[in-house]
Amino acid sequence: MKLANDGLVYVCDRINNRIQVFRKDGTFVKEFFFEKNTLGNGAVWDIAIWPDPKQTWLLSADGENNEIRVIRRDDGSVVGSFGRNGRNAGQFHWVHAMAIDAKGNVYTAEVDTGKRIQKFKLTSDALK
Repeated sequence: MKLANDGLVYVCDRINNRIQVFRKDGTFVKEFFFEKNTLGNGAVWDIAIWPDPKQTWLLSADGENNEIRVIRRDDGSVVGSFGRNGRNAGQFHWVHAMAIDAKGNVYTAEVDTGKRIQKFKLTSDALK
């Protein structure tokens, strides 16, 4: 769960492959679905909010499909992704959690036998 500067609360619903959005008082606002055909452990394991002034982007960790999605916060559209299944640098084995610092560095954490933290610097002009 993450709280944006505008007061909206973003909640991972892992099993139902979605992010739900609420107001701080609990009022439902909207929901975004991802990888609806993902079975088992679901497609939305963690989320982070991009640190630009408008907080334009969400990043979503998908531990089942082993990728990070870049999502427009206003409409839920996926504009990009990175990572794939594997154990080498830049790949994921059960990516479970993530955080973004003020400089835009993305930190990911893996569970199970992945057991590591990786740091990424996203360089797309779209994220600035």
